[in-house]
Amino acid sequence: MPDWEKRFRAPRVSLPDWAEDAPDRALFVSNATGTYELYAWDRATGAQRQVTDRPNGTTDGVLSPDGQWIWWFSDTDGDEFGVWMRQPFVPGDEAEAGADAGAGAGRDRQAGDETGRKTSQETDRASGGGPDEPATPGLAPSYPAGLALGRDGTAVVGRSTDEDGSTVHVVRPGAAPEEIYRHRESAGVGDLSYDGTLIAIEHTEHGDAMHSAIRVVRLDGAPVAELDDTKGGTQELGLSVMGFAPVAGDTRLLVGHQRRGRWEPMVWDPLTGVETALAIDLPGDVGADWVPDGTALLVEHSYQARSELWRYDLASGELTRLDTPTGTISGATARPDGTVEFLWSSAAEPPQVRSTSGRVVLDPPGPRAPGSVPVTDVWVEGPGGRVHALVHPPAGEGPFPTVFDIHGGPTWHDSDAFAAGPAAWVDHGFAVVRVNYRGSTGYGRAWTDALKHRVGLIELEDIAAVREWAVDSGLADPERLVLAGGSWGGYLTLLGLGTQPEAWAVGLAAVPVADYVTAYHDEMEALKAMDRTLLGGTPEEVPERFEASSPLTYVDAVRAPVYISAGVNDPRCPIRQIDNYVERLARRGAPHEVYRYDAGHGSLVVEERIKQLRLEIEFAQRHLRPRQER
Repeated sequence: MPDWEKRFRAPRVSLPDWAEDAPDRALFVSNATGTYELYAWDRATGAQRQVTDRPNGTTDGVLSPDGQWIWWFSDTDGDEFGVWMRQPFVPGDEAEAGADAGAGAGRDRQAGDETGRKTSQETDRASGGGPDEPATPGLAPSYPAGLALGRDGTAVVGRSTDEDGSTVHVVRPGAAPEEIYRHRESAGVGDLSYDGTLIAIEHTEHGDAMHSAIRVVRLDGAPVAELDDTKGGTQELGLSVMGFAPVAGDTRLLVGHQRRGRWEPMVWDPLTGVETALAIDLPGDVGADWVPDGTALLVEHSYQARSELWRYDLASGELTRLDTPTGTISGATARPDGTVEFLWSSAAEPPQVRSTSGRVVLDPPGPRAPGSVPVTDVWVEGPGGRVHALVHPPAGEGPFPTVFDIHGGPTWHDSDAFAAGPAAWVDHGFAVVRVNYRGSTGYGRAWTDALKHRVGLIELEDIAAVREWAVDSGLADPERLVLAGGSWGGYLTLLGLGTQPEAWAVGLAAVPVADYVTAYHDEMEALKAMDRTLLGGTPEEVPERFEASSPLTYVDAVRAPVYISAGVNDPRCPIRQIDNYVERLARRGAPHEVYRYDAGHGSLVVEERIKQLRLEIEFAQRHLRPRQER
């Protein structure tokens, strides 16, 4: 088996999440069976068991504070539209927790069977745990928009549908769900206070889906306080809920804000209105979470595609760096014993769940993934400022065939983290360049917010600047340049092939936006709100902007062979708009291939991921002339 396939097949585990009041009970995601599923872990005994077993995988799960229930989201074949289910952590927990949810479970279970969802009996046999049951009887299927679980069994459920917009429901044990919030714009549940009396809701009622405000309400929906940085200034600023203090009687809320041009935390008490700024003077974006006793914060600092951990003492203001290796930390949690556990990797080293105690916390079964090459940092002057790119060089001397692997989002960024995809291209002799174009996170608010109204075209200007550097530096062969990406990266791939047709030899687009107008009308409601923010309105209100930013507008200019892969159940980049684009390619006989698979926005099945990358590599190799032939 080649190393590139081993990297995909090697078992991986996520950072374990643990129950607040039962820290020995944990939940994590693993691909140990070949499909990403949820696993329960009793840390006291070391026992592990698989919780879910579905053909297209499961990754969304939450533990109740007492550790007795595992909540998981059940959609249909990756369409992200479904209901919350729950399962006892161990058999017998459901009896201890009471039969409050059982009264309505039968009706919902039957409805689930009729829609093709796996029955509780089937999941029970697969997992070895207690039976699954609908967690929120009475709530119809929807897109998830946040979930918070209380200590008394109360759940706060965020939902989104095309018909209702955004809603928030309180589900008390034995009672029908109560709707406490509704709005057409996107909103979601941020957190529930320790004592279960306050709910923090992130909302965009002002119409800018990129910058949320925060409203704190009581369980009946009565407003308590509002924090809104989108008003009163020359620019709209965003807020995010980081969590209520994990201490009884403490109503402080940790909030992320952008008041100084980057993400950083502050503490806000919605009952008193007191805001406490924090002296965390680190470059780049700063995130945080509470330590279990509420006296300090675990700070995650992201800067120039790498990250590190710090501890901030709230009483003294002392900031102390924790000892972590150079690379990327993809999540961290402070444990009650004072240690910190974190998921770490670098481009050269596969991920591990480590602890500040020096040990590996959770080691997946089976062989470890082979390593890859370290990345090189490149800074290139672009039309909007310096652009940061990460370069994965293959062995030998250039110029090399080069893949520009464009990240999705767009509010995301590539980092010095282990990724099987780029490593596979390097193994096949390609250089890989990943560009953190304008719109990427981690480089300040102005960089992230730069996309409005010229969506897609702005990002491609930055990619073009890095492409010019790659060719001039001797890294990249100008006649063997591959533009590739998934989701928003797939969108930029198709748009780039049409607006820069002479620059690219091959295009590889996975789950892309291809026809922006049709995509808008078919996609999930939350993404409609984001598109209205990015483009300044609907396709009917600003048709010229949608036209300028749509790959379909430029499809007749495409010269490079195009490979497209698409999930037939994708709610984010729906299949109809991709079919429209492919039909236009076919009409003029343009070289292209399309691979459709039975899943949503990507696949959680390891063999499917390997198959898709193998097809992309083979397509590129067929259409790129070897260097000696020219």
